[in-house]
Amino acid sequence: MKKTYYYYLALLLFFFIAACDPTTREATEDRAIETEEKEIKQGPISLVIHGGAGTIKRENMTEEQDAEYRAKLSEALEAGYAKLESGAPAMDAVIAAIQIMEESPLFNAGVGAVFTNEGKNELDAAVMDGKTRDAGAVAGVSTIKSPILAALSVMDDSPHVMMSGTGAEQFAGEQGLELVDPEYFFTQSRYDALQRVKKREEEKDRSAALVDFPDSKFGTVGCVALDKDGNIAAGTSTGGMTNKRYGRIGDAPIIAAGTYADNETCGVSATGHGEYFIRSVVAYDVAAKMKYAGMSLDAAANKIVYEELVEFGGSGGFIALDKAGNITMPFNTSGMYRGYMNEKDSPKVFIYKDEE
Repeated sequence: MKKTYYYYLALLLFFFIAACDPTTREATEDRAIETEEKEIKQGPISLVIHGGAGTIKRENMTEEQDAEYRAKLSEALEAGYAKLESGAPAMDAVIAAIQIMEESPLFNAGVGAVFTNEGKNELDAAVMDGKTRDAGAVAGVSTIKSPILAALSVMDDSPHVMMSGTGAEQFAGEQGLELVDPEYFFTQSRYDALQRVKKREEEKDRSAALVDFPDSKFGTVGCVALDKDGNIAAGTSTGGMTNKRYGRIGDAPIIAAGTYADNETCGVSATGHGEYFIRSVVAYDVAAKMKYAGMSLDAAANKIVYEELVEFGGSGGFIALDKAGNITMPFNTSGMYRGYMNEKDSPKVFIYKDEE
């Protein structure tokens, strides 16, 4: 009995000395950190994109239009993946993918942005770094060629998170970003859509015409990427809603509503009726459900999109990517331009509800 007593006493004394010894304690902590880093780095490089959700039906698309969208989505995926494959950080991949879509008239971001009631293009964008949780956003800009690049500059080159209007444009100019005449963003199809909405507005009440419902696409583009170091980044860029009024700003540039990233959980970029996404804090809610309720990425995403948003009256969807490289792309509309890439030379793109 005495031997057992002395054995446990000696063991207790050993642990006490080890705990008090800074060398031993630091070595233990270092091993714990190394283990954690190895676990994070095991995730594959990957990225996921979207090009807007809404009334996107197979019967309303020609074969040529279908092919054109798929080709541009693939191009964006390959541009982003090439950055990741070269060892560049996740944010570089996000910017590369989104700029491809900003420069395409197919999407409601940059060239091809929808028109406000006044006949203007007002653009919003945001980025967030999951490692530092730094973020940057611009809202209501009309002369910045690449809003997503301006959002990155707000994050990197200013003490602020969001800038809007002429102030954001002045800042972008001072940072050497390319400014353009507002005509750069003009496309005839988007302008014609505004005229259809205005005509409908004259025939019906104004509230029914705020969105061009027959060809309604909550056109926003976004990307979430995971790099070789286990870091997540997210970005979103949009022209907002057709016929929007009074300096309206949607969810895309609002951190936690339409854009969010945290290495401990996931990155999110949303597309939909922004007012609902703002009030539901959708992007952060995905991460919160994972962090505090222990839900998987899929479970959290599905609950929000197919239950909570529907009950609230919100339409749209989002893309999300977690620290292990898992991807989800839920939406409650008839379609969402979307895709992912986690293998070389293998972009996967989808448009309609019935394909995965």
